[in-house]
Parts: sequence; structure tokens; C-alpha cells
Amino acid sequence: MVYQIKNGAVEFGASVILRKVNFEIRDNEKIAIVGRNGCGKTTLLKLISGEVELTKIEGEDSFIAKSARLEIGYLKQNPFDNLDLSVDEAMQEVFASILEKKKRIDALLALMEAGKASLEDVELYTRLHEEFETQGGYFYEKDYNILLQGFGFSLDDKHRRLSEFSGGQLTKLGFIKLLLSKPDVLLLDEPTNHLDITSVEWLEGYLKDYRRAVVIVSHDRMFIDKVCQVVYEIEYGETTRYTGNYSAFVKAKEANFLERQKAYKLQQAEILRLRTLIEKFRGTPTKVSMTDSKLKQIEHMVKIDEPRKFDTKTFRASFTPKRETGKEVFVAKNLVVGYDTPLAKINMTEFKKQKIGIIGGNGLGKSTFLKTITGAIQKISGDFSFGWQVDVGYFDQQMAQYSSTKTVLDDFWDTYPNLSETEARGALGAFMFSGEDVFKTVDMLSGGERVRLALCKILQTKPNLLILDEPTNHMDMIGKETLEKMLSEFEGAILFVSHDRYFVKKLAEALLVFEKDSCTFYDYTYDEYTLKKAEGTLPSANTEFVASREIAKEAPKKGKESYLASKEKAKLERRLIKLNERMEALDAEIISKKAEMTSDDVTSDYVRLCQLNEEIESLEGELFEILEEIDEIEKNL
Repeated sequence: MVYQIKNGAVEFGASVILRKVNFEIRDNEKIAIVGRNGCGKTTLLKLISGEVELTKIEGEDSFIAKSARLEIGYLKQNPFDNLDLSVDEAMQEVFASILEKKKRIDALLALMEAGKASLEDVELYTRLHEEFETQGGYFYEKDYNILLQGFGFSLDDKHRRLSEFSGGQLTKLGFIKLLLSKPDVLLLDEPTNHLDITSVEWLEGYLKDYRRAVVIVSHDRMFIDKVCQVVYEIEYGETTRYTGNYSAFVKAKEANFLERQKAYKLQQAEILRLRTLIEKFRGTPTKVSMTDSKLKQIEHMVKIDEPRKFDTKTFRASFTPKRETGKEVFVAKNLVVGYDTPLAKINMTEFKKQKIGIIGGNGLGKSTFLKTITGAIQKISGDFSFGWQVDVGYFDQQMAQYSSTKTVLDDFWDTYPNLSETEARGALGAFMFSGEDVFKTVDMLSGGERVRLALCKILQTKPNLLILDEPTNHMDMIGKETLEKMLSEFEGAILFVSHDRYFVKKLAEALLVFEKDSCTFYDYTYDEYTLKKAEGTLPSANTEFVASREIAKEAPKKGKESYLASKEKAKLERRLIKLNERMEALDAEIISKKAEMTSDDVTSDYVRLCQLNEEIESLEGELFEILEEIDEIEKNL
């Protein structure tokens, strides 16, 4: 065990945020923390990081215990203090220890080569060299490049100033800096925010292979399923540990509840039986001993508390469109969207009651497409049209940032002034704004609450085509599941953008996929799409738009050209096999020479030490060059 909280609480003034925290990190576990919005998930991360203090529970043994020299890394909301620095300069802090060691190693090596090194210098050199290697000194630059590209940056971005990046990009750069520091415990609060599906999938693989512990707060159910083996739930201020991923947690929680409920009912039935016997024979002289025995039996029972119902409070809206559409609800023909420059060209038709998910990387035109067809921005060229009797309800992801000093009720009334107070409060109540909640100002609402208010206003018009841009952002898992159910039962059509793969999987009957050089409609569910993509059996993407963006891309080669391309590919594959074989041989040789350096015969032989060191450096240099070549070949295959 590397970290433990025992019987702890967290209080802010008179408010108790967490009532009873029992939490453990064992070895290199990947842990998810789940629960309703406002339950204290981020507070628990801050408690682990040391940003907030533990409140001891009176009468309990409350403490925090952790391994010596444990490094805990936590991504701050504003990860960079100086935005005038370049990306490279900002990352130097992470490599400071490695670069300092390299400087000292080079100085000691110069002494050794000049024949001026003492035995202490040689021993220090050996120790520093081992530490340098353990810290990844020979590969830190490669790790840096891999992380940059994995999060969608180019290597040229290293030289750009931090001030040139958006808030989402700065968060990603802060994330890269944290990952490069390789802490013993990595704390991540909603790490998939600001990431597109491709980056999320890449991050899943990175974290699964991360050799230290990771603690994640996330509402991304598929992400937790793929990364985590332990789930802690916070409910009613208490933590409960479950082994397994999110899907296993859901099943285990339900099974535990049913088991506790059954045990509670059985015990209550037994207590009732014993009390009935006691009451029946209480006045019978010959049964005094028996009634006393039954009373003691009840007193000595370890009482089972009635299990609390799950905290499943959520909105309960359901609605029917006020009128029916024709067969086609939306058509786009050669529709080019963008701002100063074109981003994408769309050809698609959406039919009555069809639910289409829009997926793809950031900055490729998904939200721009929705803004174009809802009239927020002008199209560049092409055409689009809505079908007969189509009533659009549009949810923009910026609605969660909407600010107002008006109360929830007045804000809603501004949109629907003809409703009575009873009608307005009834509509708001369906979205969990009841009682005094309707008198909160909009500025007092959380992101999730603002999303609910926006949806309430949109659905009041009873549209038959919903256009939704990231509707699940800021929602907790129960909110997402409620929205999934509501939209699945919706009798109209839906066109939606989402990075939440679980949500897309549950809702989409077809997909519009935005990629760097294409925008393609697939009449597949998300599961069918991912399976065909993995198998390589997806139909060819629509690359018609590539030429209009003047992106140089060769047409498919035929005949002799195709044969030559195939031959070149085979040559690269053979080279890759040889490089991998050479890499294994170099690894074995380096290990052997390092073992020789630590032997008794060599540690006192200065000449042999220098010789071995030079040989190891030469081998490691060759190894690095091989890794670079392998990287280049894999990009071209």
C-alpha cells in the first residue's frame, strides 16, 4: 500500500463535504472516483494532493499514511504561471534534474578522459549514470515528442509561446508536463475534457501502460471501463471501494444493495418473530426463562442498518413533438463550412426519427457545421435545407457557460412569458428545479444545472429535430443515463456532436465522421463502425473535399506503380524486422557491459571503466538511432 486515508472527513466552515472517507492506493492501481455532481470527488483529490486538510472524526482513529518520498502529481486548473514562455521553455522544469545530471556526468567524464579523476569521481560517475538512466535520461526527448503528438500537437508547436494556445490546449500542455514528471501517484480530474475521441483512445493506452498509480475523477464511463481496475464511489458523503471497472461496479453495487436489503429484511422478520413470542408469553410464569432468553437474543444481535436507496435523483422529462415531419428532415449537398478557410465538405441526408452522431477530432468542423445549419454563421458554398414542417431545437455547448443575474424562474419566463407560474414551475420541476431552487440566480448554478435549464427551455417548444452540440458535458453519470433514455425514446430526429463514446454508442443509428481530409457519412452504429475500422473494411472515405483544400495527396496507384509501392513496403517491413533484432542484441550487450562495470575486478580498474563507459555510450547512441529509424518506418507503413 502506497497511500491510505482512514476514517477521515473534510469540512469547510460549517459545511461537511465528506463525512467518512476510507481510501487506499495499492501499488500501481488505476482507480476511478465516481459519484453525483457536488458529492466531493474533486475535494477527495485535493485531500490526497494535500491542498485541503483532513478533519479527524471524534472517537475514531483518523489519519493519512503514505510511503516515504511519495511523489503525487495533480493537474492544476492553471498549469502555467508565465504564458510568455515557449512550450519548450515551460517543459524545462520537468527535465531540470535530468539535464543537471547530464551536465555533472559530462564534467566527470572529461576528468576521467584527462586522467585527472579520483576513485571518488569514478564512483560518483557510475552512480549518477545509473540514476540518469533510471530517470529516462536517454529517452526523455522521445517521450516528450510522443506525448506532444499523442495529444494532437506538432513538433513545431514546441517553439510557440504558451499565450498563442487556447484554454483547452493549455490544459493539454499542462497534462503533458505532468505526465513527463512521472509522479508515483497521478491525480487526474476529468482528463478527457477538451480531448477528441482519437486523443482519448490514445490516452487510454498510455495510462493502462503507466507503471505507477493513477487516480481518476471522470464521468466518461467507457474511459473508466478501459483504464481502471478499482472504483471508489462517493455517496451520502461516504466512500465505498469496488474491485473492477465501471461496468463491474454498477453490477456489484446493485448486487450488494439487494444482498444488504435481503439480510436487513430477514433480520427484521426474525426480530418481529422473537418479539411476538415474548409478548405472547410475557405473563406466563413457566415461560419467564424463555422470554428472557429471547430478549437477550435480540439485544446481542449485530444490528443491520436498512440500506439507503441509491442517490438517483434526476430530471424526468419526456415530451412528444408538436407536429410530424415529412420523410426527409435535413439534406446537405456539397455544403462547405468554415470561417476564413474551408474546414469540411458535407453530403448527407437525415430521415424522419433518425438519430445521427457526429464524431471526429477537434478543429475539423463539427461544431462549425452545426452553427452553419442553425444560422449562427454563413456557409462558404453548397446547399442545405430542412424538410417539411421541421421544428428545430438547438443546444449549443456554450449554453452551459450562460451567465445572468436573473432567477431561474424569471429567466425561463423571459423565454415563455405566456405561461402561468404553475405551468412554468411544472416545466422547471421536471428538470430538478423545484421549491426554492427556482429563485437561485443563473450565475449560482453549476455547469450541469445550466445544461438542464437550457434543455428545459429548448424542449418546451416540442421540436421534431434536435441539434445538440456536446449535450452531456458537465453532466454526471446518472444525468447522462437519463438523457440517453429520454433521447432514445424521443419520437423525432436527432443530429448530435459528442466525444462521449458511451453516449454515441447508446444513441447513434448512423455516424457523420469528420477526419483531417474528409467528412463521411456511415450508415452504421458506433459498434459496427469501430469493428469495421479495426478490420479495415470501412468503405473509402469521401476525399472529394481534399482537392478543394489543395492538400497534396496522390491518387491510388495502379499497375506498375502499385507493384513498385508494394515492393517498397515489403522492403521496409524486412528492414523493420532487422532493426528490432538488432535492438534486442544491443539491449543484451548493454546489460552485459553494465554488469561488468559493477564487478569487483573492474570497479578498481580505471582504464577498463573508461573503456566500458565509452562502449556503452556508443551502443546506446546506436540504440537511439535505431529507435528513431523504427519510428520513421512505422509512420510510412
